[in-house]
Amino acid sequence: MKSTHTIPARERLIFAMDVHDANEARRLADSLGDSVQFYKLGLELFMGGEYFELLDWMVGKGKKIFVDLKFYDVPATVAAAVRRLRNRGITYTTVHGDRAIMEAAAEAKGDVKVLAVTVLTSLNAADLKQMGYSGEVSDLVLSRAHGALQSGCDGVIASGQEAQRLRQSLDPRLIVVTPGIRPAENRPQDDQKRVVTVEQAFEWGADHIVVGRPIRNAPDPGAAAEAIQAQIAGLFGS
Repeated sequence: MKSTHTIPARERLIFAMDVHDANEARRLADSLGDSVQFYKLGLELFMGGEYFELLDWMVGKGKKIFVDLKFYDVPATVAAAVRRLRNRGITYTTVHGDRAIMEAAAEAKGDVKVLAVTVLTSLNAADLKQMGYSGEVSDLVLSRAHGALQSGCDGVIASGQEAQRLRQSLDPRLIVVTPGIRPAENRPQDDQKRVVTVEQAFEWGADHIVVGRPIRNAPDPGAAAEAIQAQIAGLFGS
């Protein structure tokens, strides 16, 4: 069940800019050029310094930005953090936690869309069992997504393996952003466990895919990004 949200095809790819610092990020963004329109800026860059200077630079170049810091703290602190993101040209941010945390983020979001993390794609059923949850991964994802919508969040971060069930069970207005994308012909062994291909993610209902290493570690990152953009265009049109 494909997404019915109206999103420009080239903005369905979000590149995870997981590099050491802002200078490296600027160089990579310049080399990627028009092949990437949407960037995820996460914790590694945040710890490298000049995070918001980089964010403003990228917004000035017309790029869309996903601030992925997975806010998790007492509700008042999360609300204060989300509030600081307003009116900066940021499209998405993430929260991770219970109903009160999600509600606080949703109330403070302003022009920023809040995405709730369901279950990290680096976790599988065995990992969750060690953490004390013995049910199916998809049941937990669905429960957390339902709670996110009830709390006023705009969408969720979820594996493509659960996207189809989310589309079948929840309000179609839900935004589904799917990490853990790996090419069908090359599935490297890394920390991602619940992975899907580009086609699977979108056919099962993702609005956006987040891709990092398959682009960043390619011999030609721009060409790798364009290859994914071509796949997306084939699914949604240009």
